[in-house]
Amino acid sequence: MQQSKQSSNRSIWLIALGAAMWGLDGVFIVSLLQHVSSSQIVWLEHLLLFLFAAPVLIWKRQELKQLNGGDWLAVLFIGWGGSALASILFTAGFTYGNPNVVLLLQKVQPIFVILLASWMLKERMRKDFYALFVVALIGAYLLTFGLHLPTSEVSLAQLLGSLCAIGAAALWGGSTVMGKRLIGKLSFTTLTALRFAVALPLLTVIVLVQQPNWADLGQSLHLAPVWANLLYQTLVPSLLSLLLYYRGLNGVRASHATIAELAFPATGLLVNWLILHQTIDLGQWLGFAIVWLVVLQLSRLPNDPKSAVKTSERANLAGL
Repeated sequence: MQQSKQSSNRSIWLIALGAAMWGLDGVFIVSLLQHVSSSQIVWLEHLLLFLFAAPVLIWKRQELKQLNGGDWLAVLFIGWGGSALASILFTAGFTYGNPNVVLLLQKVQPIFVILLASWMLKERMRKDFYALFVVALIGAYLLTFGLHLPTSEVSLAQLLGSLCAIGAAALWGGSTVMGKRLIGKLSFTTLTALRFAVALPLLTVIVLVQQPNWADLGQSLHLAPVWANLLYQTLVPSLLSLLLYYRGLNGVRASHATIAELAFPATGLLVNWLILHQTIDLGQWLGFAIVWLVVLQLSRLPNDPKSAVKTSERANLAGL
């Protein structure tokens, strides 16, 4: 009993540490955006991540033989939607909006997980979920605009950044639901490697369609700080944090993991305040509190077999 409790506590700390690492990337993304575009950042990261993915997929190739057509469609959604497009939207959000708001809006992801689970997996939602969903939308609005109306030019820019952040959260939530069917067939390392490998071709096409200035990109890659930044982004927020997070999820309930994940926006807010001098106003803090309380209340809903919350808890193993 004591050993089980110690294992659970250790898993909680692994999740919190992994989530905290996500909160550290905002500062580095803003710095990289001065040299390369959001899609180029994600593409370069996945080029480096492929160095991890290729050996893992070769080593565990026997696992891939268990996948059927539907499984491969789920892999495509996770790779193209969750890893490629969601990462581009999340990175682009820092271009248009307040980095703190982009970070905080990721707390709406569990809402999308439950909605998609109800629609795609035909799981019944509890009636009290609808009230929570409306409250969460109010919180998301306050996070974007605070107590102001979206009438100024600045507000329009904030709206675009917030839409990018919410789009990323929706795609990551969809990847969570899609990953549910793969958990029993693939190890977390194989699924992570597949996600990176499958995303790379799409990212390459996106970058080529945008017709980048290769001379400027090459010149940027000659800068040591750019390479150091890319390596950090690849190894810490993209790879190490996910491995720690997935490892921790093997030992705790998702309802506990949800609370541990608050290390993500908390760390991001602290770092952005200290380094980027970004802050949010009272209305936006209120929005953050509302979203946090909604997520917390969702984690407390009865976990019966027909509850979509159960799907969210089990599907989190293959999420962001």
